[in-house]
Amino acid sequence: MGNLPFRGWEVKKIEKMYGKILVPLEGTGHDASILRHVQKLAKMHGSELILIHIADGWSARFYGQESDSKEVREDREYLKKCAHKMEQEGIPTTWRLGFGRPGPELIRAVEETGCDLVAMTTHGHRWMEDVLFGSASSEVRHAVDIPVLLLRTEQKKR
Repeated sequence: MGNLPFRGWEVKKIEKMYGKILVPLEGTGHDASILRHVQKLAKMHGSELILIHIADGWSARFYGQESDSKEVREDREYLKKCAHKMEQEGIPTTWRLGFGRPGPELIRAVEETGCDLVAMTTHGHRWMEDVLFGSASSEVRHAVDIPVLLLRTEQKKR
């Protein structure tokens, strides 16, 4: 076995800390920050990225995967483009498009993908805004049993 420092030593494969990272994307300028962050993280840990966006327009909510609205078509293209950029950086990347309310859909994606980490943006809303409009990040972090990395972002153009 090669040039081991001492005979008889066994080389054990170390399990990846983050084999799969689920990365919810909004389709807004906030995504650039989280994508830069997970790109570095994935390279450090040899991770696979799973990009996800939840389409929540009326067509997406009513028709689900059967929806073929302009919004859904644009969401698919955006996910493909983001995944392609990560692949070009040598990071194995898949993508999926969910439909409906973001919180429950992301929780379901965590369960279905077997990911080890969720890495998502947060906008630093104030308490009242989160009460009125909800917070997918809050729903996810309270419902899953894996680490959730929340990155507060500044908005940039898509």
